Amino acid sequence: MKKQDTVVVFGGSFNPPINSHFGIAQQVLNEYEQVEKIIFIPVNKKYEKDGLLENEHRYNMLKLITDKNENFTVSNIDMNGSRSLYTIETLEEIQKRYKDKQIWFLIGSDNLKELHTWKRAEELVSKYKVLVMERNKDNIEEIIVKNELLNCYKENIIKLNEEIRSNYSSTYVRSQIKKQKSVRYLMPEEVYEYIKINNLYIE
Repeated sequence: MKKQDTVVVFGGSFNPPINSHFGIAQQVLNEYEQVEKIIFIPVNKKYEKDGLLENEHRYNMLKLITDKNENFTVSNIDMNGSRSLYTIETLEEIQKRYKDKQIWFLIGSDNLKELHTWKRAEELVSKYKVLVMERNKDNIEEIIVKNELLNCYKENIIKLNEEIRSNYSSTYVRSQIKKQKSVRYLMPEEVYEYIKINNLYIE
């Protein structure tokens, strides 16, 4: 068995967290024996995204699940500041907390296409491994070849072996709640009950 010396940062809105988020995290643990922990990092409410639920609720919903899995944890590192952190800042802060660990950053191929435009992008891809999930009909190898920066650091870009295939997303779940449709089996039961109790996503 490989030494567990890697921590994976999984950032996102988690608005709300749904089964596919946790399925992806478990898949990473299953596929890469060196991964010790998945850190879910919900974005700050100040992040420019329409319809983003308050920090407290999104953090609480994640915590309901991560508290029950020794390999999952949730961090409010991005939620604590006066602004949403740049990805490189988040990774640097996580590295300070896990000094002896490798830090990998988990993203979708849609984000990989834009990564070269991110703040301190070269530093990000040179210092950290980027674990990429292919989405839709994207081809990660083609994305890398077409981009000079990604091509220079292609050894730091890891393609997740198998795609989590799901026909629904957090956006879909929110739309169903607004229509007063059941979303019970699209998310963990604890998250479903939390949304019901707190009357979330009802306009």
